[in-house]
Amino acid sequence: MPYKMMYTYEEITDKIENSRRFGTLSGVEISRIMLEKLGHPQKELPFIHVAGTNGKGSVCAFLNSVFMKAGLRCGCFTSPHLVDFGERITVDGKMIEQSAATRIGNELLNRDWGVMPSMFDYCLMMAVLYFKEKQCDIAIIETGLGGRLDSTNALGAPVLSVITRIGYDHMAVLGGTLTEIAAEKAGILKPGVKAVFAPQEPEVLEVLVKAQRECNLVSGKTEQSTFKSASRSALRRQHPLQGVTYNEQCSADCILVTPEDIQRAKRMQPGLRGVYQYENAAAAMLAAEEFFKMNLPAPSRGGTEGVMPGAGYMQVISDGICSAYWPGRMEILSEHPFLLVDGAHNSNGVLALKESLQELYGGEKFHFIMGVMADKDYEQMAEPLLPCALDFVTVTPESSRALQAETLAECIRAHKIPAESIPSVYEVRRLLEERMDKNEKTVAFGSLYFIGELKKIW
Repeated sequence: MPYKMMYTYEEITDKIENSRRFGTLSGVEISRIMLEKLGHPQKELPFIHVAGTNGKGSVCAFLNSVFMKAGLRCGCFTSPHLVDFGERITVDGKMIEQSAATRIGNELLNRDWGVMPSMFDYCLMMAVLYFKEKQCDIAIIETGLGGRLDSTNALGAPVLSVITRIGYDHMAVLGGTLTEIAAEKAGILKPGVKAVFAPQEPEVLEVLVKAQRECNLVSGKTEQSTFKSASRSALRRQHPLQGVTYNEQCSADCILVTPEDIQRAKRMQPGLRGVYQYENAAAAMLAAEEFFKMNLPAPSRGGTEGVMPGAGYMQVISDGICSAYWPGRMEILSEHPFLLVDGAHNSNGVLALKESLQELYGGEKFHFIMGVMADKDYEQMAEPLLPCALDFVTVTPESSRALQAETLAECIRAHKIPAESIPSVYEVRRLLEERMDKNEKTVAFGSLYFIGELKKIW
């Protein structure tokens, strides 16, 4: 019997975080191999699969809050973590215990998989094994990158799929057009599984609807129906489809977030700040409604009395949306001096950040602190915020993929906006203390790694 190394928690997280994938196998192929060697632990785990470009983590946070309010034992798998590795894997809102992560991590690292798993593959396996141990009634699984080839797609058919707003991101991997990116995200759709779609660009929605319809044909569902909507004309104006109408050949298994749904979610007063969160809250609201209508699961394993249709689940959904928390998204770390952080790391995210700042603080101008990865379109990211900027400070995040701070500062200065680079994220506290008496607001945004560094030192 081969000798097994026994690693500490710190050694395990270090080894997992530094795992790199080699060879030509995709994440979904590697995770399928790992799940098979583990005896398919996912088979008894009902889960909701969440993909998209922006808002995935927020939708997961809303759903997690709702299911906890419903008395269901809920597992949640998200990435990346901001401060602690355990943030990636939670049950009932609590991070995986270090003892459990150590035990499961040793089991995973001491196996001969025959392939080279990445950090994400290891994290997913740890989450599935932990959720099974905890006898979760439902799990929420966020994709890492894309959908079709993502490691999470090896889990099989969920009870429900959710696709948040799709925009330009990771184009070198997912494709250079919105339709190409949408096709990759649509890879999570499965035959016989209903899907909730956040508002999308027309060409994106057409790709998603077509993919869902093809899934229905595979599952034998050929009935023609319409999208869930109280207002067809409003939908056609808001989300026109090229060559597809809402009352012709559209599957009832497509549940589209409408403007009316967004207003309904807004009235629930979502616990996450920002105008873009109304859309995310609406997607989570519709997904939760559909889940409860399915009457799944009977929450016997969690040992609690669940909330099912006819038992006031709409109030539970409202309470869950209202009490949701997700760190690093429009989060105020300090009131005096004022520091707000947001993980806006692509152009769509920055536009949403701008809209939220305008709604919350009117015509104020801000000091911006920005740190991003080099593979981002950083020029387009900074541009929407220039009109409301007093100045910019740029930082190089602690990552091999990070964009150098001075390169970013030069880009911003080319637009006639003051910008300086600082050598370390630890300089941010000094900058804010210097502005203490000016009653001005500072907003830090960009890579979630950068936001995590700020949260660590605050």
